[in-house]
Amino acid sequence: MRYIGLDIGGTKCAAVLGECGKTVEILDKEQFLTAGLTPWQVLENFSRFYEKHAKNGEIKGIGISCGGPLDSKKGVIMSPPSLPLWDNIQIVKYFEDKYGVPTRLQNDANAGAVAEWKYGAGTGSDDVVFITFGTGFGAGVISGGRLLTGANDNFGEIGHVRLTKKGPLGYYKEGSAEGYCSGSGIKRLAKIVYEREIKRGKTVPFFEGKNIDETSAKELAEGAKAGDPFCKKVYKISGEKLGQALSILIDVLNPEIIVIGGVFMRSKDLLLPHAEKVIKKEALLLSRKVCKVVPAKLSENIGDMAALCVAMGEY
Repeated sequence: MRYIGLDIGGTKCAAVLGECGKTVEILDKEQFLTAGLTPWQVLENFSRFYEKHAKNGEIKGIGISCGGPLDSKKGVIMSPPSLPLWDNIQIVKYFEDKYGVPTRLQNDANAGAVAEWKYGAGTGSDDVVFITFGTGFGAGVISGGRLLTGANDNFGEIGHVRLTKKGPLGYYKEGSAEGYCSGSGIKRLAKIVYEREIKRGKTVPFFEGKNIDETSAKELAEGAKAGDPFCKKVYKISGEKLGQALSILIDVLNPEIIVIGGVFMRSKDLLLPHAEKVIKKEALLLSRKVCKVVPAKLSENIGDMAALCVAMGEY
């Protein structure tokens, strides 16, 4: 059976067509940048993709994966931090009214957790935590073989937890886990570390000829991998704060596996060693001994698979 998955992110959006059964085959995909588009322009892009593939009623459902906060039961996106203007968008109603096809909405971390549980690194485990580490930082939780969503879809918002009194801004809060452990947070962290170094009278050769405000987490990772001491320091701090956030999850949720996507998939070697040192100090011994931390197995397809899992109701 064929389903359409729509992945809405703060940086980019994607629409995918999948042939779904025991396995999932992605048949077509289109993506575009989110910046500069209103919510309704994004929905128009998605509509064109749907109409391109909707023949003879063969599309059985639409699944939408998006950062929270949102209301999955009512199908409403409610002002996510990474999506300005997306205020109370009734996205499920939009597609069901327009096309009459069953449509579901789910938090991207929850959807990612289901995808990795069913088809990725969490296969075979009933206690999985999936963490987004992209524009934002959030957790989706499978416990006892079922998805936990909380009273109003806010379960697992680890990104909002404050790790330090002051620090990079993330999820509307200084020093939050998202401030330290997200693509945008790492950029802000680099600026803070840079200003601290300059106040101490030190130079930062990495930024010579560069605009610090336009430097991405990817560029900083490349610098760290090349041995630049400043970039290595930034990723060391991010890794340590990641370890602090993971220790909280390990203690509270007692997962068998923590799967991390986004920046972590591409920069595991820069982050995980520092995170593991903190986990060893902070997390409960019996809980950390049964928990492993791994990159997402679905890799760059995680958003596509997550949205298709929502469409199939795989939770």
